[in-house]
Amino acid sequence: MARLIMRDGKPLTEEQDKSERQRLSDMIASPSTYFRHIRNTDSERKMADKLVPLMPDAAIYTYTPGQPQTGKNGGAREIVIDYKPNPKFNPPNTEAEALTGLEGRIWIDAKSHYLVRMDGTIARGVNFGWGMLAHIYPGGKLALSQTNIGENRWIFTYFSMKLSVRALMLKTVNVHTESTASDFQKLGPMSYQDAIRMMLDTPLPGR
Repeated sequence: MARLIMRDGKPLTEEQDKSERQRLSDMIASPSTYFRHIRNTDSERKMADKLVPLMPDAAIYTYTPGQPQTGKNGGAREIVIDYKPNPKFNPPNTEAEALTGLEGRIWIDAKSHYLVRMDGTIARGVNFGWGMLAHIYPGGKLALSQTNIGENRWIFTYFSMKLSVRALMLKTVNVHTESTASDFQKLGPMSYQDAIRMMLDTPLPGR
């Protein structure tokens, strides 16, 4: 569950906050609304579940000792690996075509083997459905980071995506998404209703 509290670096207006509070209150009153929200989230996770297992075959990986560390992993040693598209990779589905143009660098925690940071660049244009569904132009950037919040539980702290996409051969759209997360606190088990009530009781910044 999540509650929006800021937009474009500024606290929500009273009207925006009212709308967000109503959205969350509707989930308390209607479990079906909550489960619909969960299904939408699961669909995004299923996409990752499809792509991540393909990455060992979709890319060629190289290791060079002595590469710079991220400096954001509590001083723990990281393994730094560069990757580029494998020309022999044959995408098994439309979603997997996204992997054919991506190259960059990965930082991996040497002890836990969890990913600490990943940077990627769209090195060449990527077509979805032979370009009829969408085309991603070269030069796009992807970045993500995660951290260990304790007991080997890793959570994403940063995600950035800057892409130029042509959809359905008609219109080019610039996609720019950036999100950060910090100040994590571990809580005990609770119902989703209690989790929502806790968020609703949290005052907005600057109020």
